[in-house]
Amino acid sequence: MNRTQPFSLVWLKRDLRLRDHHPLCNAIALGNPIVIAYVIEPWQHLDGHMRTRHWRFIMQSIEDMQQELGKFNHQVTICQADIVKLLDAWSIAGLSHIFSHQEIGLAHSFLRDKEVLGFCNRSNINWQESPYGAVLRPLSNRLNWRKHWYGRIKEGVYDPDLSSLETLKLPKSQLAELPYQISNKALPSKWFTEHKRFQKGGEKLAWYTLHDFFKERGKHYFGNIGKPERARHTCSRLSPYLAWGNISIKQAFQVARQHRNRDGWARSVEALCSRLSWHCHFIQKFESEHEIEHRPVNHAYQAFEYDNSHASETMLDAWKTGNTGIPIIDASMRALIQTGYLNFRMRAMLVSFLCHHLNIDWKRGVTHLGSLFLDFEPGIHYPQFQMQAGITGTNTIRIYNPIKQSEDKDPEGIFIKKWVPELSNVPKEYIHEVHLIPPIEAQLIDFDVEKDYVLPIVDVNERAKLARDRLWQFRKRMDVKAEAKRILKAHTVPN
Repeated sequence: MNRTQPFSLVWLKRDLRLRDHHPLCNAIALGNPIVIAYVIEPWQHLDGHMRTRHWRFIMQSIEDMQQELGKFNHQVTICQADIVKLLDAWSIAGLSHIFSHQEIGLAHSFLRDKEVLGFCNRSNINWQESPYGAVLRPLSNRLNWRKHWYGRIKEGVYDPDLSSLETLKLPKSQLAELPYQISNKALPSKWFTEHKRFQKGGEKLAWYTLHDFFKERGKHYFGNIGKPERARHTCSRLSPYLAWGNISIKQAFQVARQHRNRDGWARSVEALCSRLSWHCHFIQKFESEHEIEHRPVNHAYQAFEYDNSHASETMLDAWKTGNTGIPIIDASMRALIQTGYLNFRMRAMLVSFLCHHLNIDWKRGVTHLGSLFLDFEPGIHYPQFQMQAGITGTNTIRIYNPIKQSEDKDPEGIFIKKWVPELSNVPKEYIHEVHLIPPIEAQLIDFDVEKDYVLPIVDVNERAKLARDRLWQFRKRMDVKAEAKRILKAHTVPN
């Protein structure tokens, strides 16, 4: 292959948008022809966190970008290859610069980026990474982090001039195609099959969702955050768009701030802005200590004793499939399986039930649950999972009582009956603890809990007491306390 004119690669990862895109702005400013590419790497196919729901969202997001770029005779090039092999081949064709956002991802992507950096250094390719949100790399402490966050989040957005995009024109001898490009037809058809129960990806829909939130439904966001059914309508529903970069934290925060003085909106706007801030806080924690993908943030909890018996396998499977006999637990898991969405309180409850009531090691459930979240974000998922599992040694131990959560957050059983339809005829007086329905009541509705549903796999109250004793006793250990001091020093953000 003959070397052609130098060109730049804009390497898309979790930034599938065209506005507020610093790498794309930098590439255009350089003036070289540009290839915008999304690279499907072999490790992604093997990653247990990735399911069809995620690939479908990614492809929908890329298609949305294609429609906009088509107006400027440009496109997103989809490739499938080991990224270093691709870059090696493209360097022969004239690749001189790479522009991308930093990725705060899993161990796979971290090691991948180290290999890419090594290749670029050896091949004299300039790789320029832009920060991800307000995350700092590297970071030794959080002393000035809050000031940095506000400074980054309030600065101007980077909106590229797409009319200045220069397309790479290859010689005929190269068949007008760079190595490893593939067409949609070469990818699984299910990645392109729309599913009505899942949010659809794309920058346009991200903005529609944000503006729709501020029309009316978001006014009751603050009061309904914890309610599993109402939250589906009154929460922002921005999380998958933020996770895959259809919209940036900066964009969402700046729009939210414009509504803070509207009558009746103050608490909801403040709650949303607070959660956008926490978004970067947790991702920063993961960036600073990414090893917590595989071990507890508090090293001492590696000695914590979980149930590894054969019976735990049965209980784990019941939890994964939503067949525990605890209606709110099962409704939450089934809703997540079928839609990829669940409000935060119910997510926390699922983790609490797994690690506390079932006493199952967090590592046995963390990948499965992450694979169900359409908005899976490693930097949020792993710190949050460990926090809810009670193994940080710093956060309050929360052992959610699923019966009380059910009675408080779904008193009429609307959410339960929607996602556990076999309970649709159960009176609301018994919907939270179906196994306690009196025989005569069960007979009247032709319901047999063992035949039509399932008996609870554990006694919630008994297991909660055991978990409470177990967790608080372990927390008294000197090695737990010593680690807690280290964690607070490294990750606490001063007021």
